[in-house]
Amino acid sequence: MKILVVLSRVPWPLEKGDKLRAYHLIREWSKDNEVTLFCLTDRGIDPQAESKLNEICSQVFIYRFNKVEIAVRMFLSIFRKKPFQVNYFHSRKAQKAFDIFIDNNIPDHIFCQLVRTSEYVRKYNVIHKSIDYMDAFSTGMKRMAERSPWPLSFMMKIEYKRLKAYENGVQGMFQKRFIISDQDRKQMDFIEDLQIISNGIDPIFLEKIKSLETKKHDILFTGNMSYRPNVESAKFLISEIMPIVWKKHPNATVCLAGADPSAQVIGLKSERVSITGWVDDISRIYRQSRVFVAPMLVNTGLQNKLLEAMASEIPCITTSLANNALKAKPNNEVIIADDKEQFSDSISRILEQDQALASIATNGKNYVKANFSWEKSSQEFIDAFNKINRATSY
Repeated sequence: MKILVVLSRVPWPLEKGDKLRAYHLIREWSKDNEVTLFCLTDRGIDPQAESKLNEICSQVFIYRFNKVEIAVRMFLSIFRKKPFQVNYFHSRKAQKAFDIFIDNNIPDHIFCQLVRTSEYVRKYNVIHKSIDYMDAFSTGMKRMAERSPWPLSFMMKIEYKRLKAYENGVQGMFQKRFIISDQDRKQMDFIEDLQIISNGIDPIFLEKIKSLETKKHDILFTGNMSYRPNVESAKFLISEIMPIVWKKHPNATVCLAGADPSAQVIGLKSERVSITGWVDDISRIYRQSRVFVAPMLVNTGLQNKLLEAMASEIPCITTSLANNALKAKPNNEVIIADDKEQFSDSISRILEQDQALASIATNGKNYVKANFSWEKSSQEFIDAFNKINRATSY
């Protein structure tokens, strides 16, 4: 099968959840299928990106946006009904480039990741198409609006309403629709026949390491540190949770690891709080830490950071909201905390080597190993694509 993948970002390096999902799916699909890739970018491209992508794709086209054109489109978005992010990622020039690319690489199936790429395939009704909503983006936008100051909250509420209407409106363009978790599917109950396909885990996190890493960090939180939900979680960890922990463990250290730390995240740096920025081998950071804390407050979707930390066999603490998608056994495979007191108490217990929590790290790794595989997830997509072909072949 010849699969055309349409992305709103270049899927390398893997510092964002959508990039990670796209890259690993393409890598698996390319083993038995021909994959072509059309992706967009508004920034510089990593020197290794094109070579990495050419290893797993037969054709790669990267369209680079003009910053001035983006500014004009965003201004005009005020007067339009489509979501701001759809207007941000769609332009006439990019559409023309896409049309030429598809004429030269006619696919059997078009796979769009996120609704922001939908406009590019709107007129292609003969070719089979599917969309990966990934997360309940409109729900996430609503939650962020509720936690943001005015006027940002006002703009986010507008985007929430536009996104929800657009998520609903484009579903008819696609023969198949996907989502990452059951929690997100329930939040998008207005989408028909929404199939759950979860993320997998890179085998590097499941490898047995011959020599144990020195525990350099007591508490770890990872993620793209310019992404608003991660920024809010980092602030909550350092400003609300850790002051309670430091009363009992004044020397406890925190590592905030991840690409593009915002000014707010950088402002959290201190003698006890380190900010790494981009890390080449994030698996090593996990193994160097005593406990992983993910105080996710507004998230949707399945958190890759939790899968990676659990697979690295360190105890993980997160919220009920995040675990709704993960579905690990509370206080058996993952520790659940929903306020600063519960987080601080769980962190302290782990730092004090509470034996009641000793098995959680092992149970967590076994749970991830048994339930999350990119090979399995990619095959579920292929099976769905083939089902579309069979249904329309008569």
